Amino acid sequence: MTFDKRKLEEIKLEKEKWEKETVLKSFEKLPEKGEFSTSSSVPVSRIYTPSDIADFDYLRDLGFPGEYPLTRGVYPTMYRARLWTMRQYAGFGTAEQTNQRFKYLLEHGQTGLSVAFDFPTHVGYDCDHSMAVGEVGKVGVSASTLRDMEILFSGIPLDNVTTSMTINAPANVLLATYVAVGQKQGVEQAKLGGTVQNDILKEYVARGMYIYPPKPSMRMVTDIFEYCSQHMPQWNTISVSGYHIREAGATAVQEVAFTLANAIAYVQAAIDRGLDLDKFAGRLSFFFAAHNNFLEEIAKFRAARKLWAKIMREHFKAKNSTSWMLRFHTQTSGVLLTAQQPYNNIVRTTLQALASVLGGTQSLHTNSFDEAYALPSEHAVTIALRTQQTIAYESGVVDTIDPLAGSYYLEYLTSQIEEKATEYIEKIDDMGGAVAAIEKGFMQREIVESAYCFQKEVEAKKRTIVGVNEFVTEEEVPMTILKVDPKIEKTLVERLNQIKRGRNKAKVENALDNLHKAAEKENVNLMPFILQAVKEYVTLGEVCNALREVFGEYKPPSIF
Repeated sequence: MTFDKRKLEEIKLEKEKWEKETVLKSFEKLPEKGEFSTSSSVPVSRIYTPSDIADFDYLRDLGFPGEYPLTRGVYPTMYRARLWTMRQYAGFGTAEQTNQRFKYLLEHGQTGLSVAFDFPTHVGYDCDHSMAVGEVGKVGVSASTLRDMEILFSGIPLDNVTTSMTINAPANVLLATYVAVGQKQGVEQAKLGGTVQNDILKEYVARGMYIYPPKPSMRMVTDIFEYCSQHMPQWNTISVSGYHIREAGATAVQEVAFTLANAIAYVQAAIDRGLDLDKFAGRLSFFFAAHNNFLEEIAKFRAARKLWAKIMREHFKAKNSTSWMLRFHTQTSGVLLTAQQPYNNIVRTTLQALASVLGGTQSLHTNSFDEAYALPSEHAVTIALRTQQTIAYESGVVDTIDPLAGSYYLEYLTSQIEEKATEYIEKIDDMGGAVAAIEKGFMQREIVESAYCFQKEVEAKKRTIVGVNEFVTEEEVPMTILKVDPKIEKTLVERLNQIKRGRNKAKVENALDNLHKAAEKENVNLMPFILQAVKEYVTLGEVCNALREVFGEYKPPSIF
């Protein structure tokens, strides 16, 4: 797609003529509403022509799917050979309840599991801890011991399903527990497939579910890289998450920039550990949000893929083409779901899911329409799954690869997002990298400012939210809400106490002592020690406390 200068000049002159004559004449009857821009404040012109992408080079900027720069997709035939994994995020209450939901979803066509853990589990507390009171099982499943995980995956052969676990600060503990469950099922760890989120930097930036300071946390992230490269070749060692960054208020550009800046820090940490780049980089994965600005979201995914390929090949000098691949999971937006007129959320989710597919995602979670109220009901989660299936089997968008490529606007927008994200990454690099930028509060401030601007626009009605600030009705929609029985906390505490009474006390103490000593040594990988501990039914909280004693706890800086 190249145009000679004479043709571009002709198009430019014709556009000016159109603006002065046709457009101005139409303004006499119907003027435009004002300025237009994307959520990332990229100005949007009324029309795009070849002159807007005059420097565009097909082979340099697009190429072919499965080949550098991977703009059009990471695999040569994309969905013509294999659809994305339909991985509905699920977890609530007890392991038994979540196990039932997993089986329900698998029976209805889900193709991969995605585990949501409760808040106490995320910050390394057992269900009997004083900090866990009132939060056990509320927004995810409680997983204090190996026994909980055994129940969670009961009747689900781990060699036939891939599992994604959204867990970060205690990711090593949950991964070790998953390995132990697999071994109890007779599945060797080398055959386990899935992803552990393991992205601690975005916790400091946007989500707050951290335990330890950045340095030991990065050590634990890298421990998983190293361990899996040696023992779990099918496991994705990290899912570098832009999702939570975006949901906290970041723009599409910031989501790409901050996610890739964090990913650069992880890759560098692994290289500094002495790991072979081309042996671990192919198991890195990413996690993005899908928001409502349909074309911007498609462009965002394409720009991120192209930019990461460039970073890996040109900055890190990766030789293996799989090391250049940005393989990513997408989740539709939770923050954009509204309690007002909740059935509108089905439409929002459909648009977001379609943008994800047109953007080339490798797996997808579609939020349920009732999640502005509570955890999703079976009825709502079925509609969410059916949304993916309808796109996959009825829309036709999977039949050809990257079907919107070549659109003047889409290619312009892809280029703009890449350019603006690169500027952010370079600024972060000048600060000393992602960890230094986080410690200075840079990313946090940028996100807060973006969130504030968005909310001001909504309140001023510069941004329309259907059913919230426009097209409002007083009609109440009857909803069946999933409620977690508060009595389960007592049930789980009793189970935990029973497990503790049945353990071999000497083996538990020995495992914790070995872990503590290993943590005190800088160059020791902690995964084998954690694995040995969880096999003895040492609890999540006991493992995390042993590491707290060595590493301490992180206290965030004030950024205001």
